[in-house]
Amino acid sequence: MQAKERKNFKHFHRIHTRWMDNDAYGHVNNVIYYSWFDTVVNQFLIVNGALDIEKSPIIGLVIETQCNYLASVKFPDVITAGVSVIKLGNSSVRYEVGIFKNDEDSASAQGHFVHVYVDRETRKPTSIPDQMRNLLKTIQAE
Repeated sequence: MQAKERKNFKHFHRIHTRWMDNDAYGHVNNVIYYSWFDTVVNQFLIVNGALDIEKSPIIGLVIETQCNYLASVKFPDVITAGVSVIKLGNSSVRYEVGIFKNDEDSASAQGHFVHVYVDRETRKPTSIPDQMRNLLKTIQAE
């Protein structure tokens, strides 16, 4: 698998690795990457006013994730998580995410993350509101 480059992503968020992220083998444990995926997607939605985690009437539930690990990351690396929307459906969004170590241009890890948007109370799928849909289009891959 060929590593994606920064130019393949539309929005970026820097994250500092922590000592506790390393596992017994001296590199960041695989489960931490999924946390980074979740962080970059939700950070984008929150800072752009599309999601209020306490009050929004709709919320995104993760239904699928996948990650390919291409190069080792370890504390004290600083990573940049990049995200783009690959598929925008009626109630679901598929994000593509890349994890870039320090200032490298090639991804150390890459994968995807799928949200299905549901009513906060009923947990039934619901259409993505226009405000959120328009925001997601700003990071949609060509």
